[in-house]
Amino acid sequence: MASALPTATLGRTGLEVTRLGFGAAHRRAMTDAEMDAQLNAVLDAGINFVDTANDYGNSEEMIGRFLRHRRDEFILATKCGCHPEGHIWTRENLFRGLHESLERLRVDSVDIMQLHNPTVAECEQGELVNALQDMRAQGKVRWLGMSTTLPHLPTYLDWDVFDVYQIPYSALERDHELWLATTAQAGAGTIIRGGVALGEPKVGLGKPENWQPFADAGLADLRQADESDTSFMLRYTLTHPDIHTIIVGTTNPAHLEENVQAVLSGPLSDDVYAETKRRLDGIGVTPA
Repeated sequence: MASALPTATLGRTGLEVTRLGFGAAHRRAMTDAEMDAQLNAVLDAGINFVDTANDYGNSEEMIGRFLRHRRDEFILATKCGCHPEGHIWTRENLFRGLHESLERLRVDSVDIMQLHNPTVAECEQGELVNALQDMRAQGKVRWLGMSTTLPHLPTYLDWDVFDVYQIPYSALERDHELWLATTAQAGAGTIIRGGVALGEPKVGLGKPENWQPFADAGLADLRQADESDTSFMLRYTLTHPDIHTIIVGTTNPAHLEENVQAVLSGPLSDDVYAETKRRLDGIGVTPA
């Protein structure tokens, strides 16, 4: 029997999520058979957190088609504010997206509905929090989320209305590193996107320029034998004590298995983690 993935409690939601989640924004065209196999392989691997969005191509439809029969095996998060013409931050568009997402996903409700990265001004002007709260009151949404970045995160934390936050973070993008502790201490769940910076360029979709700090800091010297750069990056992200789940997307079954094995290998040791940070600090990749 395969080893069980480690889990964490997603803040005040009380949801027990696997530390490795799945980001369902597939970045290449896939046949129905490939998508069916990939989505079910995610659940077969023990991953129980699936994140999508209304504007991730046909992601929601594929989840609805191929995972409906396993709905009780995973926590489902999606996002609203999306529109074919871009993001539109009105109550009407949020509810349009909600109803469209529910139909595509073939569900009556979703576990987490996240606003898809509005500014504070857009959130206030559109009265978006009220719209989310009404979705919850109607039983269409269980928990409220915000996908966001600095400089907006501190204000949203002050509002204390969002149960979870989706935040970008990795060894190569440490701007939010110190804010992760603040977010978790506020009782909110932390969902990390960009945890492997789309994977090393030679095998993934990561951009060479974004990965250059990995080489500049000499982080490859700190890896375990036969460990890939991407796996090391994932384990670095996993090591942060205030992260609950890291959503990593892939359309490659081998990469999915590699991600699972990386998480099963566990966080970096204290000395390797400290040395990684020291080297990143030395080349200017520091927390904001």
